[in-house]
Amino acid sequence: MISRLITLITLILLIAPILRAEIPEPYDTEKSPLPRMDAEQTARSMRVPDGFSVGVFAAEPDVQQPIAACWDSRGRLWVAENYTYAENPKRWDTDMRDRIVIFEDKNGDGRFDERKVFWDKATYLTSIEFGFGGVYVLCPPNLLFIPDANGDDVPDGEPQILLNGWNYKTIGHNIANGLRWGPDGWLYGRHGITDNSLVGAPGASDAQRVKFNCAIWRFHPVTRAFEIVCHGGTNSWGHDWDENGQLFYLNTVIGHLWHVVPGAYYRRMFGSHLNAHAYEVIEQTADHFHWDTGTETWTALRDKPMSSKTDTAGGGHAHVGGMIYLGDNWPAQYRNQIFTCNLHGNRINADRLVREGNGYTGKHAADIMRSQDRWFRGIELLYGPDGGVFVLDWSDAGECHDNDGVHRTSGRIFKMVHGEPKKIAPFDLAKASIGDLVQYQMHPNEWWSRTARRVLQERAASGADMGEAKRKLRSLSTTASDAPHKLRLLWALHSIGATNENDLAALLDDDSEHLRVWAIKLLGEVNSTSPSLIATLTSIAKSDASGLVRLFLASHLRLLPVESRFAIAKELVKHNEDAEDRQQPLCIWYGIEPVVAANHQKALDLIEASKLPTVTRLVARRLTEEIEKNPASVDGLVALLARSEGFQPS
Repeated sequence: MISRLITLITLILLIAPILRAEIPEPYDTEKSPLPRMDAEQTARSMRVPDGFSVGVFAAEPDVQQPIAACWDSRGRLWVAENYTYAENPKRWDTDMRDRIVIFEDKNGDGRFDERKVFWDKATYLTSIEFGFGGVYVLCPPNLLFIPDANGDDVPDGEPQILLNGWNYKTIGHNIANGLRWGPDGWLYGRHGITDNSLVGAPGASDAQRVKFNCAIWRFHPVTRAFEIVCHGGTNSWGHDWDENGQLFYLNTVIGHLWHVVPGAYYRRMFGSHLNAHAYEVIEQTADHFHWDTGTETWTALRDKPMSSKTDTAGGGHAHVGGMIYLGDNWPAQYRNQIFTCNLHGNRINADRLVREGNGYTGKHAADIMRSQDRWFRGIELLYGPDGGVFVLDWSDAGECHDNDGVHRTSGRIFKMVHGEPKKIAPFDLAKASIGDLVQYQMHPNEWWSRTARRVLQERAASGADMGEAKRKLRSLSTTASDAPHKLRLLWALHSIGATNENDLAALLDDDSEHLRVWAIKLLGEVNSTSPSLIATLTSIAKSDASGLVRLFLASHLRLLPVESRFAIAKELVKHNEDAEDRQQPLCIWYGIEPVVAANHQKALDLIEASKLPTVTRLVARRLTEEIEKNPASVDGLVALLARSEGFQPS
């Protein structure tokens, strides 16, 4: 017996090195001669406004290749480390393995005290998000869920495949990424331009899947519904919501900032949208670029230092990570500004989000941080429980294409704070009372309200009695004094299944345009199409003075029955004040385009009522494409034009 045991131990000792050798240790291939600072030097080199300071939360070897991060209910930072990403032309090294690491700052001094490896068997890992008793992990071609129901930081079993079909084998830097909880309780993500994906549940047929490329998408954790939110962009790597629940995403080359209207088609870097009848696209939300578009090509920064004009403009075309600051540590002037890491500029850019026209315009604001470390490659920004902002640094001399190699053994996480942030006592919102979770909706730091809403949603999904939560949320809604807090309470009610058509329809008369917008958005989720509601929406289309409301009503058209679409669109196209808006006419078109060809008389009626030249032109264009299939539609168009010109065709 003893001899057998000795033999077994000997075999294990002999095999173990072989097994370990199957997965190589992280190795570097970066060839750049650029000098590299250590983490403390990099932090000291960062130029920030008066009153701010930057410290090192974690650095190599404790963190390497940080590509994404998220928070759990205890305020711990979960970090995705990607080692399988490689340089041209290989792009991926699947002999390597990616991993998820948990960092905890127990004493609140801005540095981690405890580090755990949660999972180390990933490939193509691009993002993670915590919730519902585990971690959502995007490892194309799969969206995975790794359960940890008892919260012991050890997976309960093998990853579950929730969705598959993401393409990942062509250009690595355009891979699907960006898991992030939206205020509506959906899990949002992003997709680059190079690959087409065909996404659906495991085993689904092609007909049951969704085909798309550059887009923002979302997945519901309870119903497991999957849908595209909007189309366009290049290689989006950053998005966030403002205090009114408006979604913005970051982009590269063709513009850095885009306001998301569901169903919209935005500019692409190249190629055409899969919907050939989209025809025209919406341009970026920002009124400026962060590089000298007049004389400098976007590829110039690969070969030479940036020009003084590009430096002044913001540092370059490549933007990675996105955060709208809604914490409670930075001064009030930064609240609701959007921040993004500028890859070539070694800095963090900022834009002010200004309501303008039917939507928003991004106005240039002063950079919030600039590093003197040429290896600084900020890749994500997120604020935490104490309001401090965490900056993930890929730490590499290469740019987004990594043509000269990858430095896998480096990585930093910096923490940027104003003054002395308050100490947060240990907590776990997963164990908080219903009363506390409800009250957190009024917290000045959005981190607490977002996390508490997710916990409420998890409890509802588990079948818990949510009667107390509904009563307290509704009671607080009657006393909340401003739109952002009312919206938080509305989102919480909706996430636990406590909203219906009547509740939402009542908000269509609210004084706040943002409450009216979200009533329309959530009515789409409860699939409300009753005749009385359609009549109300048609009335709103006719008389609502808010361009933002009309914009989201145009977005809502895509969810309605055909007859209702035309009735509402007919009122929307009468607003001549929207004729020059860069989004409204196109969003109306996107909503009615799928049904124009089959309803030529109603389309002609729409043209006749329209005061929006863009809608008139695109409806006419679509009808003329039907000349062989439906000559009557073109005859009707000619007759309409003849009447408008005062003559009869021969």
